[in-house]
Amino acid sequence: MEPKGSRRSRDARLPAADGEEARDDTRVVVIVPNLARRGAGEDDHRRSPEARLEEAVGLALAIDGLQVVASMLVGLTQLRPATYLGTGKVEEIAGVVKAEEAGLVFVDAPLTPVQQRNLEKAWSAKVIDRTALILEIFGQRARTKEGVLQVELAHLNYQRSRLVRSWTHLERQRGGFGFLGGPGETQIEADRRLIGERILKIERELEQVKRTRALHRASRKKVPYPVVALVGYTNAGKSTLFNRLTRSDVMAQDLLFATLDPTLRAVQLPSGERIILSDTVGFISDLPTQLVAAFRATLEEVIEADLILHVRDMSHEDAEAQAHDVEAVLSDLDIDPEDDHRVIEVWNKIDRLDEEGRARLFNTAERREGDARPIPVSALTGEGVDALLVAIGQRLARERVSLRVDLDAADGRGLSWLYRHSEVLERREDEGGRLHLAVRVPPDRAEHIERRFGAKRIKGAGQ
Repeated sequence: MEPKGSRRSRDARLPAADGEEARDDTRVVVIVPNLARRGAGEDDHRRSPEARLEEAVGLALAIDGLQVVASMLVGLTQLRPATYLGTGKVEEIAGVVKAEEAGLVFVDAPLTPVQQRNLEKAWSAKVIDRTALILEIFGQRARTKEGVLQVELAHLNYQRSRLVRSWTHLERQRGGFGFLGGPGETQIEADRRLIGERILKIERELEQVKRTRALHRASRKKVPYPVVALVGYTNAGKSTLFNRLTRSDVMAQDLLFATLDPTLRAVQLPSGERIILSDTVGFISDLPTQLVAAFRATLEEVIEADLILHVRDMSHEDAEAQAHDVEAVLSDLDIDPEDDHRVIEVWNKIDRLDEEGRARLFNTAERREGDARPIPVSALTGEGVDALLVAIGQRLARERVSLRVDLDAADGRGLSWLYRHSEVLERREDEGGRLHLAVRVPPDRAEHIERRFGAKRIKGAGQ
């Protein structure tokens, strides 16, 4: 794939091999290798081959201008060091690529540079693996400066790992000058040095972005609005739910990775409390390690959130496997996905289920007790959204402290501070003009209000 920022002409055709017609590089063949299981002990959350093929085709279609002309599952008993696939399968796919005049083949697996080069020779087409395709999708989706930098960093790390002596231009020497120059550096060494310099520059810029984002989070903490983050597998309906809750128009399509850059909006709960809702990048199985590292700063929005909504597509046949992948990423972020006090499961897309499926899903949800009970919703139709908002309010209220504060009418400065740093639940004035307020705050702010205003905790409220 091209480096981030380049734009390939979509009507270009790849150079033809001897005696062959040039092929269109917008026509793609999708290959999903399926390694046979080797007995018990396999991951219980392993996806069905058909679901993996569907997701791979979805990834290819997420690139603007690509047309999937063929897709196939390829059974494997073992991996081949030279070509990943067996010789017979390589020849079979070569026939499909030629018949479809495809200029691009997407292999949904991690290919080594040597395997990629050998397959390109065998198929006379450009070959990309899962990591390269996801990087390209992220490159097209990034809109903010931070997103663009993160994608470029991930792409450069990927490129650097694939700088091998695979092309003739990498064998040239850049000679030194005079007798001090020595033999010079090879082109591959120069490329690696240039990439390393660019990576260091981007990392410095991202560090500044990280500091800025931390300042923004610190500013939000001064305002008494808790942060609620949406997480979930890509295409689980997070952005549609975000739009439903915030009445916004964030891009929401039936498309993998439709949303990349985090978006934050204010939402008012039925209780009157306001929260900040954050929509984050979708997760996916086998997410490239380069992207996990690059998007660490963005994912800190999830780490710092007061409450996390794990949005699941319950109409998908691999809903359990997708949930397992999301939980694995949360664990990598040091977030306990089993922490029912902080994580709420949102079972989305119930509008796609038939009556029997809905009844089974609701019965399953009802059997879970307390905070472990998920909230079934349809972000598309709005069904269940009111119950979700109530659940968010109840969960947040439980983690906050309610206080009774008495103020003199002349203490305008103190009153202003309370409105800026706490959630005012009630306010009344007695005959003498003295103000009596009920406020709710995070536990770490309660002690300060108790010391400053002589506030008393309201028994039976908050925690």
